[in-house]
Amino acid sequence: MSAQKITIEPVTRIEGHAKVTIHLNEAGDVERACLHINEFRGFEKFCEGRMYFEMPSITPRICGICPVSHHLASAKACDQIVGAEPPRPASLLRELMHMGQIIQSHGMHFFELAGPDLLLGFDADPAIRNVVGLIQANPEVAVKAVRLRKYGQEIINTLGGRKVHPNFAIPGGVNKSLKPAERDEILAGWNEALETTKLGIAIIKDWAAKNKEDIDKFAVFPTGYFGLVTPRGSLELYQGDCRLIDQKGNLLEQFPATHYLDYIQEHVEDWSYLKFPFYRKMGWPKGVYRVGPLGRLNVADRIDTPLAHEEWKIFRGLNGGRPVENTLYYHYARLIETLFAIERVQVLLDDPDILSTEIQNTKKDFHPEAVGVIEAPRGTLLHHYWVRENGQIERVNLIVSTGHNNYAMSTAVDSVAKTYISGQKVREGLLNRVEAAVRAYDPCLSCSTHALGQMPMIIDIVGSDGNVVETLRRDG
Repeated sequence: MSAQKITIEPVTRIEGHAKVTIHLNEAGDVERACLHINEFRGFEKFCEGRMYFEMPSITPRICGICPVSHHLASAKACDQIVGAEPPRPASLLRELMHMGQIIQSHGMHFFELAGPDLLLGFDADPAIRNVVGLIQANPEVAVKAVRLRKYGQEIINTLGGRKVHPNFAIPGGVNKSLKPAERDEILAGWNEALETTKLGIAIIKDWAAKNKEDIDKFAVFPTGYFGLVTPRGSLELYQGDCRLIDQKGNLLEQFPATHYLDYIQEHVEDWSYLKFPFYRKMGWPKGVYRVGPLGRLNVADRIDTPLAHEEWKIFRGLNGGRPVENTLYYHYARLIETLFAIERVQVLLDDPDILSTEIQNTKKDFHPEAVGVIEAPRGTLLHHYWVRENGQIERVNLIVSTGHNNYAMSTAVDSVAKTYISGQKVREGLLNRVEAAVRAYDPCLSCSTHALGQMPMIIDIVGSDGNVVETLRRDG
C-alpha cells in the first residue's frame, strides 16, 4: 500500500467552512491529521473607518447563528467608549436576550447537529444521519427540539424585533423596554423548555453510559481552561472576570477582560487562516487552553441556579474532581449550560426591574479604547476597539470563541484519526468520527450568514505517486 492523503472538505454540520487532511503512511496508519480553516474573515479590516455606534449593527453580520453574542459584546465595548454604564434594567434585558441566544444555539447543536451522530450512530447511513433521520427515528423528540430552539429565538425576537441580527442594544443601554404581556408570554413557554432540556440531559447521560469506551478514547487530552466567572467564582455567561486554570485545575490567572492582552497572545500557522491564542506566561504551545461549555464548567466553582448546579456536581465528578478532558463531554456540558440559561430566564423575569423603562444612560465621557466581552455559546468572545476623537474606528481586534479552541480542535482531529484509522480500508463512518471531533466544539467559522443543511463532501484518496486511488462522494 502506498502513502495516501485523505481530504474531508467541507466538514459538515458546522457553521462556516473547514477541511481536514489525513496523511496515511504505507502501512495505512495515520501519520498526522490537520484541521484547516480555509475561510477568510475580513471584519477587523473593513470595520476601520466606521463610527463606533455602528458596530453593534455591523459585527452581528459576522454570523447568522450567534449574532446576539457579537451584538452584545460590541455594545458593551461601546458603553466603555462613551463612558456610560447601562442602567440595571437595561443590563437585565441584555442578559435576557443572551439567555435566549444560549438556549436556541445550544439546543440546536445538541439535537440537530450533534444529535445525528449520538442518537443514530457514527456509522449510520449518511442518507439518514441528519435531522430528517432524527425525525423519522423519533418524531416526538424532534418536535420538542425544534420548539426548544424556537423558545430561545422568540426571546430574542421579543426584545430585538427579529430572531437574527436583532436591533436592541445601544451604547449606554437598550432601545426597548419589556412589556408585562411580553414577559408573561415568555414565561408561558418556560416549563416546556425546561422539560425538553431535562430530556436532552437524560438522553446524553444514557448515551454516555452506553458509550463510555468511546468517550474515554475519543480526543481525550490535557489543556488549560478559560471562561468568565462571577466575583464568587460561579458560572457566568454575560459578564464577569476572565479565569484561567491549568491542566490540573489550579488557578493561573483571574483578570478583567480589558487586560486580556497582558495574558493572551496569538500564534500563527501557515496552514490556517485562524489564529491560535495561548497564555503568554507559559508560551506556545504549553499555554493552550479550551473555552466553551467544557471550559466554563471546568473553571467554575459552582453554578448559582439549583438544577444546573446539581448537574454540574455530577459533571465535575466525572474525572475525580479534576478538569474533565473528554471532548465528547462537551455535549453534556452544553446541556447543563442550557439548563442554567433557562433557570436564569425565570430569575430575570421575576426581577421587578425587568419591566422598568429606565433603560438608557445618555452620559458621554469619551474613551479612545474599549474591550467588550461575553460568553458566546461557543466560548469567550472579545471585541477590542481603538477609536479616533471623531468617533471613527481606527483599529479592531476580535478574538472569537472558535479561535480560542483552534488548537484543541486541531489536536482532537489528529487524535481521533490516529485512534480510529489504522491499516484498514477507510470507511465513511471512520471519517465521520473525525468530523465529529470538530463538531463537538460547535465551531463557528463563518463571516456571513449561512443556511444550515446537508453539505456536499468529496474525499479523494491520493497515492504517493499523486494519482487518485479512490474517490468518496456525498452529494448535497
